[in-house]
Amino acid sequence: MLKQRLFLIVLLIINFFGTIYGYIWYGPQLAQTPARFLLFVPDSPTASLFFTIFLWALLLKKSWPLVEALAVVTLFKYGVWAVVMNVLMLLTTGDLSPAGYMLIFSHGAMAVQGLLYLPFYQFKTKHLIIVLIWTLHNDFIDYVYGMMPSYRSLSDFTPAIAYFTFWLSLVSVFLVYYLMKHKKINHLRRVVRR
Repeated sequence: MLKQRLFLIVLLIINFFGTIYGYIWYGPQLAQTPARFLLFVPDSPTASLFFTIFLWALLLKKSWPLVEALAVVTLFKYGVWAVVMNVLMLLTTGDLSPAGYMLIFSHGAMAVQGLLYLPFYQFKTKHLIIVLIWTLHNDFIDYVYGMMPSYRSLSDFTPAIAYFTFWLSLVSVFLVYYLMKHKKINHLRRVVRR
């Protein structure tokens, strides 16, 4: 089902409009962001943009390995990150807006959808190394230059959030690396059995 054309088109449309909504959500922060950091501030919409490009390539029967690697790692990282931040807001304040619950659901789906397409990615370890540099560079910009998403009620936890985000970047890359290696091992076993 994951590779059926109609399903891919529907998923492409959902991610396309989700990406636009994400950039709109970041609008106020982007308006105050120095130009040199603009590429690195809107984390989740950029992740879904990578995935939208991957889906488009899949529909065209093409493969862009670096985009695939960026998509799966950043979807997982920022999907998990947003879920954790919104749950932390709920635990800290005792309240969460409907938009917060929507973000938990949509970002949870982001994290899952990237992993679901593991059988279709064709990137290699060198692409994951580039993605590791990208994600750690992004963390550096967020927490050294103060460009991270604004959650005012969590500002007291910024050092702990920065530490969590750094390790989440590493876990995301190495999880994808492990799953891709596992996928190749299973493929080799199937070939040998034939």
